[in-house]
Amino acid sequence: MSGEEYIDRADEALDATYEEPMALSEYVDTLLESPGIASHASKYLLAAIEAAGTRTVIEEGDEKERYRFFDDPHNDGEHAILGNTEVLNAFVDDLRSIAAGRGKDEKIVWLEGPTATGKSELKRCLINGLREYSRTPEGRRYTVEWNVAGAGGSDSALTYGDTPIEDEDDWYESPVQAHPLTVFPKDVREELLVEINDRLDDHIEVRVEGELDPFSREAYNFLEEQYRRAGEENLFSAVTDPSHLRVKNFVVDVGRGIGILHSEDEGTPKERLVGSWMHGMLRELDSRGRKNPQAFSYDGVLSQGNGLLTVVEDAAQHADLLQKLLNVPDESRVKLDKGIGMDVDTQLVIISNPDLEAQLNQHADREGQDPLKALKRRLDKHEFTYLTNLSLESQLLRRELTNETSVWDPDSWEELETWIQEPVSVAVRDDLDTPTEKDIAPHTIEAAALYAVVSRLDSSNVPAGLDLVEKALLFDRGYLMEGDERVDIDDYDVEITPQDGDHGIPVTYVRDVVADLLHEAQDRHHPDLPVEHVIMPRDVLNAIAEGLQDAPVFSPGEATEYEERVVPVKNYIFGEQEQDVLAALMRDKRVDESTVEEYIEQVYAWASDEQLENERGEFVDPDPLKMKVFEIEHLGRFDEKNYEGGEADHAVTKFRTDKIITALNRHAWQRRDEEFRVGDVSPKEIPVIKTVLGSHDWDDVKRTYEDFDPQQWDNPPSGTETAALKEETIQNMMEMHGYSEAAAELTSRHVMSQVSYRWD
Repeated sequence: MSGEEYIDRADEALDATYEEPMALSEYVDTLLESPGIASHASKYLLAAIEAAGTRTVIEEGDEKERYRFFDDPHNDGEHAILGNTEVLNAFVDDLRSIAAGRGKDEKIVWLEGPTATGKSELKRCLINGLREYSRTPEGRRYTVEWNVAGAGGSDSALTYGDTPIEDEDDWYESPVQAHPLTVFPKDVREELLVEINDRLDDHIEVRVEGELDPFSREAYNFLEEQYRRAGEENLFSAVTDPSHLRVKNFVVDVGRGIGILHSEDEGTPKERLVGSWMHGMLRELDSRGRKNPQAFSYDGVLSQGNGLLTVVEDAAQHADLLQKLLNVPDESRVKLDKGIGMDVDTQLVIISNPDLEAQLNQHADREGQDPLKALKRRLDKHEFTYLTNLSLESQLLRRELTNETSVWDPDSWEELETWIQEPVSVAVRDDLDTPTEKDIAPHTIEAAALYAVVSRLDSSNVPAGLDLVEKALLFDRGYLMEGDERVDIDDYDVEITPQDGDHGIPVTYVRDVVADLLHEAQDRHHPDLPVEHVIMPRDVLNAIAEGLQDAPVFSPGEATEYEERVVPVKNYIFGEQEQDVLAALMRDKRVDESTVEEYIEQVYAWASDEQLENERGEFVDPDPLKMKVFEIEHLGRFDEKNYEGGEADHAVTKFRTDKIITALNRHAWQRRDEEFRVGDVSPKEIPVIKTVLGSHDWDDVKRTYEDFDPQQWDNPPSGTETAALKEETIQNMMEMHGYSEAAAELTSRHVMSQVSYRWD
């Protein structure tokens, strides 16, 4: 596009966001048509979250519904909170109770957790999501602005200066985003709210309970006094005439509906909460000896967040302020000064590391005399933890190392597994003018993420017969494969414990280790391939484990414990690399998928006593010979003695029924409202068939390639079967699994070095 076209696009975006200011009566008519835009703070926040919809995820082995709002969809996932879905859902449940006034009105939501668990991302996600929601028609947010110039024939104006301002510059917006309905007298407003809620298609009613903010009240009172003196009978109509009062929409952002108190913010409690007096303005605004609210700054966190959301970030740095917030949820009111108060409608959220809890419990031994007891009673705590899902940790680590932000939303575990295992290429500039391309080999991100997850799991709660790696996989997939059997997490004696995810290796430590490796040339060489610029899984695992003892973030006991957990991770990742090499070696020997599909159709017809349509359009019985050949040659499960007289014996029929038909019936049940067809099921969705399609072992290699010698792999003699097989395998690894040639060389060497020990 041209520069002019980009300008036009920007104009269109603003036109779609902002509306012309309207009269109060026009705003009320708009409310009656779209009642939701009058929502109070907690209801509005809830609506913004729910408007983004949900998606299904698996965390800790369980299927859960997750609000897409927390994926930061409006920002392409840049500040998505990965994992912690139960915590986020509990947060939304709290909002629902608060919005409906069901017993939690007095609560302050407290989000606690160690560093690098997503708490700060939540803050950014809330800002992004609310800003974008307020740009939509259903998410419009409104406030009021005032103009008192020339009221009642007076030249006085509501201005911070001493010279009256005219025209558009005479308009002053409520500095705390006052709700337009607070202009109405209480009894009229209650009647109006009844009609609004009658038209609202929601079980949570709109509540507008506060009064005008002090700044707006000053304008209202001034106008009322002027028109009363002038003998005006319809005072409310005069005060709220469009020449004096307008309703305008605004885009929610920090300072306008969202208040953020950062750890570095300073000042007295009142300054941090609501703002401060501007003493120069107090002198200029003659208010008959009283403090005029026009001379207040309104830059405190509650003032900025009035109308929607107030966040106290790193709350341990503002522990003194928390007690000052005690009555805000209860009374929805805060003082500016003696005799001057301000009603606030905001959802209070505080964010902290675990150190805040230590501060709050410093007097716990005094039991009933604990001075912080009232505060603790009002805090509703939700704990963020480290991720315990391999896929989520892999995604998070990948985001930390690259500029990728999109949230993974796979259609199947196989698709997700591909993303977990795939390589990453990163351009790194060192001393050279030209950046060096660093190759993070397949399974490297997976290895680092798996090690971090394993360090976070409770080792005292591992199902019998499993290790921590298998527990991690169980949490991620929700099942494990035991031979041909898929065993779901519910069939294991495993539960989430408070220790799962409350400690361990943080992603920031792993990220820094990988980043350091990217700036180092690895100590290995090859005459033709840049193997020194390849980061392998074992490089990362060794570096993470070796650095634990010197990292100040870990105690000596933690470092020793985590160091011991690297061995099962190395073994698992080696197994993954071994399967890649085997699949590449035996690529041409795999069973054709069409052959597998034909076998499945034969078995289904055999079990249901039906016929199949052949190529000539004739209906024929299932072919016992085709099933027999597949089961002997491809499955390797049976031999000739299982088919006496061409008929399958009990073992074969039981296999067909238990392994093939049961899997097909499961899919038929899942599609019971539709017409089920065998062709709708991918062969890979049947566990025993998936094994046939993608799995070989070294005995298969030995039988197939009689002259192959793994000990020659590093530098095979030309003209040998090993040399030809290596060339083909390297190429297959690149095509099938995304390896670079250098990474395929290193991975296959590593696998063959281990295989050669047991070859003979």
